[in-house]
Amino acid sequence: MKTRPSTMLSTRREETRAYWLFVLPGFLIFFSVMAFPTVFSFFLSLSNYSGGKLWGGPKKVSLVGFDAYVTMFKDKYFWLALENNIYIVLISVFGQIPLGFIMAYMLFRGMLKGRDFFQTVIYLPCVISTVVIGALWSAFTSPNGALPSLIRLFNPAYEVQVSANPMIKVLLVILWMYTGTYLIIFMANLQKIDVSVIEASKIDGASEMQALRYIILPALSGVIVVSSILAISGSLKSFDLIFVMTNGGPAGRTRVLALYMYENAFKGAPKYPLANAISMVMVIISFLLIGITKAVEKRFGGRE
Repeated sequence: MKTRPSTMLSTRREETRAYWLFVLPGFLIFFSVMAFPTVFSFFLSLSNYSGGKLWGGPKKVSLVGFDAYVTMFKDKYFWLALENNIYIVLISVFGQIPLGFIMAYMLFRGMLKGRDFFQTVIYLPCVISTVVIGALWSAFTSPNGALPSLIRLFNPAYEVQVSANPMIKVLLVILWMYTGTYLIIFMANLQKIDVSVIEASKIDGASEMQALRYIILPALSGVIVVSSILAISGSLKSFDLIFVMTNGGPAGRTRVLALYMYENAFKGAPKYPLANAISMVMVIISFLLIGITKAVEKRFGGRE
């Protein structure tokens, strides 16, 4: 009886040691790849570092406060880039996710024939390189591209003009490109729902919309939240597609925060404090949007 406490203590120590043995590698990787760069970026945004002697920067690096943030908020191109990012977030959360769910639901319920064909065709853009897609769409919609040529077959007098909102073209490509991802996510999770429960509700007199509202959507609330987080984080990282398609043009009207940050950091004389200030704003916006998503799910969502 006297050895039991010592045995229990030894077991707890072994469990604690095993816990840290498994957790520590992942924690170190996270800290070195995510946490440390974020903290370092914040301090860099408060400094006067601008590339060192090579770019004629100050010899001594020091903290100068929020000067970079003040410069950023006074720049009209920052607000234009932020506005474009908001458009991408909206088309991702309220376009890709609902559209992916609707198509997945129709395939799951057998409302469309050729399930494998539609899954393959809709998901195909997701496996193609973003750079390739950007180059293809840029060539397709260029003044001498295939799209204007097709339109001229029906209207020979057609001439390509600068769009009043050039972001529409980019948003349509983003909607087409990533909807397949959410189709696959919802299809995989819809297959976990017992079909007999849905059929039993139909026997009890429930309509298709009632089964969708009271059975399927509550069961997928967690999946919807995860999909929203993926859409938000992906929207704020939008860079490669826009860089290839428009490079922020015309006149910076399709520039997004990631491209705006890249231009300040790597084009011409570097402005590292300003670039890091932009990155910190992106991090803050991401956390805010994810927090709002979680709050909405907690208030209105069901449980899986």
